[in-house]
Amino acid sequence: MKEKYAFVMMVKEKWWQEFCRLSHEGRQVLSYVSGPRAPPKMASLLFFYISKPAGNIGGYAEFVERKVGRPEELWKEHGDETVFGSEGEYFQFIRWKQKASFIRFKNLQKAANPIPLKNVCSLLGVNKLARKGFYISKETAEKMIELMK
Repeated sequence: MKEKYAFVMMVKEKWWQEFCRLSHEGRQVLSYVSGPRAPPKMASLLFFYISKPAGNIGGYAEFVERKVGRPEELWKEHGDETVFGSEGEYFQFIRWKQKASFIRFKNLQKAANPIPLKNVCSLLGVNKLARKGFYISKETAEKMIELMK
């Protein structure tokens, strides 16, 4: 079984930019909102693959936890950690689903040198990346961090 040290997750560029802005403003913990089955369940680090047009690993953060529950309860508890400016915007995004996931992370680090898709694929030995994200080993995570410096 492969080591599940870190998780590479896909994010839209607009969400990535907002996470960076919120982190720069001093937010300690941030939350990525997704469906109830969104991975990861366990990890030490999260890497953020920013989808098109960027197409690169833009940074990483320490994984805190994944919380799954009723959207209303999650919003009350962690809504201020999200990229959404209002409760209405949040509920429009999740489309009033019965459950949601908040993938919580801290210490967001923006890459000085984002890793382009072709380099990520070469490092991982794959032709394309899984859209729902994937786990990587500690060794691979350390290589990616070094490449981003």
